[in-house]
Amino acid sequence: MTTTTLAVLVPLLPFLGSAAGLLLGRTAPGLVRPLAVLPTLAAAVLALLVAARQGGGRPIDAATQLTPTGSIPIDLALDIDGFAALVAVLVGTVATCVQIYSTGYLRDDPRYPSYAALVSLFTSAMLLVVYSGDLMVLLVGWEVMGICSYFLVGHYWETPEARSASLKAFLVTKLGDVPFLIGLFALATDAGTFQIRGVLGAVASGGLDHPTLIALLLLAGVAGKSAQFPLHTWLPDAMAGPTPVSALIHAATMVAAGIYFTARLLPVFAASAAAMTVLAVMAAITMVGSALAALAQDDIKRVLAYSTIGQLGYMAGALAVGDRGAAVFHLLSHAAFKALLFLAAGAVIHAAGTNSLTAMSRMSGLARRIPDAYWTMTVALLALAAIPPFAGFFSKEAVLVAAEHTALGERDVAPAGAGWIVLVAGLLTALLTAAYALRLWLRTFRGRGPEAPDHGRQPIAMTSVLWVLAIPSLGFGLTVTYLDDWFDGHPLTPTLTTAVLGTGLAAAGAVITYAVWRTLAARTPVTASVPAPVPRVAHPDAEAGQVEAEALHLPRPAEDPADPGRALLGPLHGPAAAGFHLDAVYRTAFVRPVLAAASLVRFLDREVVDTYVRAAGNGAKGLGWLVRRAQTGNVQTYLSALLAGSVVLAIVAVALANAVAGA
Repeated sequence: MTTTTLAVLVPLLPFLGSAAGLLLGRTAPGLVRPLAVLPTLAAAVLALLVAARQGGGRPIDAATQLTPTGSIPIDLALDIDGFAALVAVLVGTVATCVQIYSTGYLRDDPRYPSYAALVSLFTSAMLLVVYSGDLMVLLVGWEVMGICSYFLVGHYWETPEARSASLKAFLVTKLGDVPFLIGLFALATDAGTFQIRGVLGAVASGGLDHPTLIALLLLAGVAGKSAQFPLHTWLPDAMAGPTPVSALIHAATMVAAGIYFTARLLPVFAASAAAMTVLAVMAAITMVGSALAALAQDDIKRVLAYSTIGQLGYMAGALAVGDRGAAVFHLLSHAAFKALLFLAAGAVIHAAGTNSLTAMSRMSGLARRIPDAYWTMTVALLALAAIPPFAGFFSKEAVLVAAEHTALGERDVAPAGAGWIVLVAGLLTALLTAAYALRLWLRTFRGRGPEAPDHGRQPIAMTSVLWVLAIPSLGFGLTVTYLDDWFDGHPLTPTLTTAVLGTGLAAAGAVITYAVWRTLAARTPVTASVPAPVPRVAHPDAEAGQVEAEALHLPRPAEDPADPGRALLGPLHGPAAAGFHLDAVYRTAFVRPVLAAASLVRFLDREVVDTYVRAAGNGAKGLGWLVRRAQTGNVQTYLSALLAGSVVLAIVAVALANAVAGA
């Protein structure tokens, strides 16, 4: 079988599995799990074969015209270089792990068939984005992911949190997709083609007439899809979906699509120094702001959500300094440990039996009850904090090295100012990341809240996936010296300066956080560990938040006096916990004016337009009433009216005759 055929099957198999799952989910429930797992697993294996054949060498390129357009053709094209081959393996692997994990995690969920089918469709759409060599076909996968995220985030639609989160995710990402679409059309108009290779060729020959405008329009879509400032607010709220969905969105699909797209078309952005500077500023604000917000969250999933936003900021920063190799390397590394973090958090939720225990202030005694989640989550947090030799250290150092080279003028792809912005923000974020990672570990596994009831051992489908993902979280970074051919031939090894600075700041953040925690814990009495009478719920991961808490008669999380985040942030804690009130700014600047305009339109429609419509109807009704009153059916009345009319006509005729004679 040719490599091209294998590549076509990679996105096609999950799509067919999704279609079959939707058709047979109710009539043949025994086939739902095989149809969820096997096509995705087969796609992962085929993606691995494609990567082995591609080998980091010459790109695999094939195209056939999809449809005549009369102007710029749209082609069904494959364009698989080293980046695409590795990212496809990542997507297939993480999606397979999520599907296997979900068979245990959602085993009692009555909506599991539709959930599994949507996850498969989600995976297929991302693989289409990865392999596509045509921007319009890529856009199809881009938009399918948007609608899949809407349905999956809103999986527990009976809760208001899930409904509002799914709608918010859809609208915010669409806000970026509108300029993104315009940018694609402008890019194709300047380049004369939708094919990625043709676009890059046009850039190399100076064929773009409006590089800055095109790059900024495309960046709007990237900011929405990859949750970068200022369009990042949807991602923390998207935690309303099932935790396996969060793992898939944060690690391998959706948010990874924007970074991957920018990496594929990096020469387009690099053609504009202004666009690269904007990207650097956007990445810096995203990194630092999200790290501060993560340090103030009480919900474990929201901490991880803000963590994802910050790590995506690192990837965007690498792209802003012109190093797509470092960006994709961190994308691959981050996918492993962030999928592990979310799935381990799902094990915590599953063990507690209710989502109200995602509040870290309520956690206690979990390390001994769920040892698989404890040890694997520890590995993932060490990778997140970029502690050597874990995977996150090597990939984050690649970003810092790229920023250092640009800042010192050793690389001229981007302005030196962009390099300094990314470097300073990256180092500060390294300190903050280690602080909130250790805070999460301490409060989750060394917490002092009331102990939740024990619901027994975790399903093997869940625990096995955790250990599988722990392997790349620990060892993927050690492969850095063997990946040069896959990443444009650029070395990704750390340098002494950035390694010492980055690791030193991370260690300082961890030490300060631990010292503050020990001090606060010594001053705070231990909460009695009395198991709360919490029944097992059908949807253990339903992000009902306070709805479930009230239904189970649990109090809202109180302020934890032993929380080091509150002490470290000081007056910044309140704004950081609220995401720096960016949602409130959006409500004031956009939502309220739109609602006011809608109220004005409704008033004009009801009180002005409808008034004329009602008046016209009432006038016709009145005339009809007069005509109806004249039609009595009485012959004498008709003769009397005829006589009266004749007399009136005669009088009028005489008057007119006299008037004419007088003239």
